[in-house]
Amino acid sequence: MPRAEVGTPKYIANKMKAKGLQRLRWYCQVCQKQCRDENGFKCHAQSESHLRQMLVVGESAGKHIADFSSQFQHDFVQLLSRRFGTKRVKANTVYQEFIQDRNHLHMNATRWVTLTEFVKHLGRTGVARVDETEKGWFIAWIDNSPKALAKQEASMKKERMTVSDEQRERMLIEEQIERAAAEAEASGSKLEQSPPAEELGLKRDETTEKVVLSLTPKTPALASSSTGASSGIKLNALKPAVNPLKANPLKRPNVFKQAAVASSSSAPAATDTEKTNGKKREAPMTAAERLIFEEQERKRRRMEREAAA
Repeated sequence: MPRAEVGTPKYIANKMKAKGLQRLRWYCQVCQKQCRDENGFKCHAQSESHLRQMLVVGESAGKHIADFSSQFQHDFVQLLSRRFGTKRVKANTVYQEFIQDRNHLHMNATRWVTLTEFVKHLGRTGVARVDETEKGWFIAWIDNSPKALAKQEASMKKERMTVSDEQRERMLIEEQIERAAAEAEASGSKLEQSPPAEELGLKRDETTEKVVLSLTPKTPALASSSTGASSGIKLNALKPAVNPLKANPLKRPNVFKQAAVASSSSAPAATDTEKTNGKKREAPMTAAERLIFEEQERKRRRMEREAAA
């Protein structure tokens, strides 16, 4: 049956029926013909023109498949770079936009059977960054153009200028260490290991004698001050000058005055005080006065021990 002439109602009706996407399985890439159903594709496959094209393709099938594959990859990457740039996008979204054109190169004419294989191929060749998630395969185009590389180098140079001197020195030291290690591994020599650092600290020598500390106070021999020949009285530094048990309960002596008299080195003053105390009976000390007196004695003994040491 001959084709309808251009402009006739039959031609317009056929164009309206063929409008939009059709089944990929009923498309002949060799003849670039889209069939609307299985019967139409079967009739096309048995036609003389299709058989003649298949004979031509059969002579060098690998070359034709390689050409179709390279053309499909070029068109796909071109759409990806112009439409999405370097953004991360779902691979199926890009493919759906790619097949919106009715005259696009179909994937069944290429070496890739599925879109997943084609996406993996792009990731292996370094054309795009590919990752798989639960939602499917995602793809991001890698811009390797000279303009993009120059722009990237300029940005890296600017970042290096902003890096502080300390960080730059640290990075240089790390690079030198890595370079030295690589050279050592290449030449087969091993890096000399530095000797272990000596442990610093106190070490106990077993041969030395043990040090024994004694907390018992030492009683230094205190030389009593020279008293008058007529008095002949010697003061004991560890005992109070007056016995509080034999004192007069009716009289309260001055404790501070007695402590000053007992610790003084002047013999005449001590002799006069003892004579005065001998004439009059002293009163007993109260609890507060006794505590004050004991505290003063303890301080005095501690000062004497420190002076002796």
